[in-house]
Amino acid sequence: MLPRDLIRFKQSGRSISILTAWDSLSSAIVESAGADVVLVGDSLAMSILGHVTTLPVTLEQMLHHTQAVGRGFSKPLNQQPLVICDLPFLSYQCGEDKAVAAAGKLLKNSCAAGVKIEGAEPEILSVIDRLGRMGIPVMGHLGLTPQSVHRLGYRRQAEDKKSQHKVLDDAIKLEKAGCFAVVLEHIPSDLANQITHKLLIPVIGIGAGKDCDGQVRVTADLLGLTHKQPPFSPPLIAGRELFIKALQDWIEHHNQ
Repeated sequence: MLPRDLIRFKQSGRSISILTAWDSLSSAIVESAGADVVLVGDSLAMSILGHVTTLPVTLEQMLHHTQAVGRGFSKPLNQQPLVICDLPFLSYQCGEDKAVAAAGKLLKNSCAAGVKIEGAEPEILSVIDRLGRMGIPVMGHLGLTPQSVHRLGYRRQAEDKKSQHKVLDDAIKLEKAGCFAVVLEHIPSDLANQITHKLLIPVIGIGAGKDCDGQVRVTADLLGLTHKQPPFSPPLIAGRELFIKALQDWIEHHNQ
């Protein structure tokens, strides 16, 4: 699958499903589940590596995990999910040349076919334009942007009219800069609905209502594996409790 296929999905009204993966085991599971896109998100800094924010994860770690994700796929190459990798904090905020080098390293050395970048500041728009001209597809990300946690926190964004207008304007700017899709995180559903109908590129929601062109979720959250669940992503099963109980039963049986 290619990034342009997602635009075709939007045009045909087909919903887009995106799940995160962080190693070969998780990527094998989400591929078998039928995800259209596998996102190697910097959320792995928190859900997998134990950090309290996404900021500490490095480019080398993102590459390491993306390579592992690629090794988990079993379908023929043309049937595998599209893989997008988050560019981590400070890999693209320090100028276009550094961003091209970081994104190029990921695409050259892993299964990633594109990168995801947060924000729509003028400097970010310049980076997106440059990456696109260099042949590197970019997915945008607005609303709750975890790399800006020290400025925005983890609360819902765009609660007032002024900030809602800014998110809409930023989404339009991302499309014009060349993004093939944009993620909207933890914003009001009516705003997400408006942006979805305004843009020609796919709008992917997470905590942004059901009217987006697709949805993305952190797989560890859906499986109930994380200590703290975000309010917009309740677990589908009590994974931690189920696994702990199964292992306890094995240990008790083994010790008899």
